Amino acid sequence: MERLGSNNSSNTDVEMVVGKMKKQLNNKDVKEINGQLKQQYRLQDFFDKQEQLFEVHDKEQRYLKKDNEIIFFFHKQWIPTIKLLLRKQLLKTITVDKGAIKFVVNGADIMRPGITAVDAGVQMDEIVAVVDETHHKPLAVGVALFSGADIEKATSGKMVKNIHYVGDDVWKIN
Repeated sequence: MERLGSNNSSNTDVEMVVGKMKKQLNNKDVKEINGQLKQQYRLQDFFDKQEQLFEVHDKEQRYLKKDNEIIFFFHKQWIPTIKLLLRKQLLKTITVDKGAIKFVVNGADIMRPGITAVDAGVQMDEIVAVVDETHHKPLAVGVALFSGADIEKATSGKMVKNIHYVGDDVWKIN
């Protein structure tokens, strides 16, 4: 591990780890991220100021890492990872049938024929979890392309843009 620098005044460490920059977040950073999460997901003080929280950057992506696990990634805003959603459901859900699972976990967008249920109040452009109908486990995280009411009325077409799924690069990162 090559240490790039240290800022003792804010107790922030920056390290370069195999092509990735890792920065321990200070209280101000944690407060700012908590504010963003409150605005995006109505989460009140999701991170405790005493926790060790790191922001990790690589060439293409930004991540939040806590307890040695990536729990949020940045895609125009902070998005919870599926690994976090397996422990704590933070998002409204769109449920898919068994036939859609193999496509969803290979990165396909979610099409109307595979959808069996939509949580009430889903809004267009809202971040949603895509879950299977049998176990209600998250398979993907996506952006709703229509409101829940419009999805239920539709009979065909792409309804959710898949941005993170089981087995993708975000899933594989430690």
